[in-house]
Amino acid sequence: MSVTSIIQSAVIKGLEQLFQKTFTSKDFQINETKPEFEGDYTVVLFTLLKPLKQSPDQLGNTLGNYLLDQQPGLFSAYNVIKGFLNLTISDQYWTDILDQNFENNIYGKKESNGKRIVVEYSSPNTNKPLHLGHLRNNFLGWSIAEILRAEGYKVIKTCISNDRGIHICKSMVAWQQFANGATPESTGIKGDHFVGDYYVMFGEVHKKEIISLTEKGMSKEEAEKEAPIMKAAQQMLIDWEAGKPEVMDLWKTMNSWVYSGFDTTYKRIGSDFDKLYYESDTYLLGKKLVEDGLKKGIFFTKPDSSVWIDLTADGLDEKIVQRKDGTAVYITQDIGLAVNKYDEFKYDQSIYVVGDEQNYHFKVLKLICKKLGLPSSDGIYHLSYGMVELPTGRMKTREGTVVDADDIMDEMINVAAAKTAELGKVKDFTDLELKELYDIIGLGALKFFILRVDPKKRMVFNPEESIDFHGFTASFVQFSHARAKAILRNEDADSSYIYKATTSLLPLEKALLIMLERYPLIITLAATDHNPSLLVTYGYELAKTFNSFVTEHRVLKAESEDKKQLRLRICRMTANVLASGLALLGIKAPERM
Repeated sequence: MSVTSIIQSAVIKGLEQLFQKTFTSKDFQINETKPEFEGDYTVVLFTLLKPLKQSPDQLGNTLGNYLLDQQPGLFSAYNVIKGFLNLTISDQYWTDILDQNFENNIYGKKESNGKRIVVEYSSPNTNKPLHLGHLRNNFLGWSIAEILRAEGYKVIKTCISNDRGIHICKSMVAWQQFANGATPESTGIKGDHFVGDYYVMFGEVHKKEIISLTEKGMSKEEAEKEAPIMKAAQQMLIDWEAGKPEVMDLWKTMNSWVYSGFDTTYKRIGSDFDKLYYESDTYLLGKKLVEDGLKKGIFFTKPDSSVWIDLTADGLDEKIVQRKDGTAVYITQDIGLAVNKYDEFKYDQSIYVVGDEQNYHFKVLKLICKKLGLPSSDGIYHLSYGMVELPTGRMKTREGTVVDADDIMDEMINVAAAKTAELGKVKDFTDLELKELYDIIGLGALKFFILRVDPKKRMVFNPEESIDFHGFTASFVQFSHARAKAILRNEDADSSYIYKATTSLLPLEKALLIMLERYPLIITLAATDHNPSLLVTYGYELAKTFNSFVTEHRVLKAESEDKKQLRLRICRMTANVLASGLALLGIKAPERM
């Protein structure tokens, strides 16, 4: 139980004993005491004054005296300032927290709560490689899954491969028309990049054909549909859904190239999945559910034979669920996938990690599933996040301006190597150790920089800003962990040591222990808000406080054996919490830097 929860319980019990009235934690607030006032935690009294018919000073002093008298091991002092009861937590409480947890490598992790959550992330299209936007998706989805797991949930990580549809057919048509039989093996190009090049080529050819048709008098809108290469892609989609053998063979071959490339990238970034789904499977169930919905009058058919749902009464609009040629759209497969996931895992919640341009899509999906009476509907939750942009602006796949995930990782590792060399502290590392260190620093910097932004916000990514051994970066937190480990390599904390005297805490010692005690609460908040940036900020603040602590106070040559053992335990617990927090973000904590 966190110190905040303990204070809440003590206050509730005190109010009942003193005034014979029952309150809950929702009836008053407890905050960290502001730096300009004496104390650690503050009980805000204003909401209690009227029901208790007390003045601020009366209530504050009555409650403060009661808490000191009843729990001397928890509280050591109090003061009342204008309706705020500021409580000072005893040094003994903080050292007890340290002594109980400094050896605990899994401090902050909860026992199973019996609830299941499915987290779907990555969800790439098999017509192009993963790009910078996919990295934010993967890092966010993977981290949220791990944070929820630490909070006690049974988490199932899933990925849906969008392996069918017009976008896939575009790459296939371009390869048919322009590849002359080339393959990733014959060209030496990674499979997902190879297929992605043909998707870009399709866009270039399509653009030229549109210009040609508009010059002959056709409107731009009509030219986009009537361009020969687009008509070929549309026909290929029809042939694919009809199961035409030569189309299916080409589709399987090109997808295999892409999956091989994806696997390499996933291993590199540390993304893993418990279950892989494929749109080519789930869309069939989705089409069946559309048929069922037609019979029930939930959907309707327009004169051109396309199938729609009217959601205007729900504050939305009409939404297509099947094209006039009978082919499925994105939401068709999402309806089927929701049923598949629920049938397999009986989840309490199904989280979709998808960019904010799909906010409307997921409102419609949840509503359609509810109208169909699907048990999967209640747990649907869209974890919406903002797009990643470069300093030069937004990326566009079809125009070939997207930054590939592989390229950005290579660049990050190069930046890590250059900035580490500037410090000149790795001369005793072997070449193999240096390579591993650059990977850890480079990929850690990438993840940290992306995850430090609240998911709801858009972000601009600049590689040069993401590695700074003194700034709000992974490398600073990693360095702080390595610094703690360096101290502990000289002498580790003695678990059997018993303090010979009552150890009073100096300000930085106490500040660190207060921060360390809060780690489980930070995990809970990050899990509740689906927001890893809370963990990122916490890790940075903890690292900053730790660096001030070791700069201000000697550890191995402390003024007494009590102080040395206290500080060694602080170093051990700090190292454990920093490593644990970084791990929940998918970032490694090096032993030395």
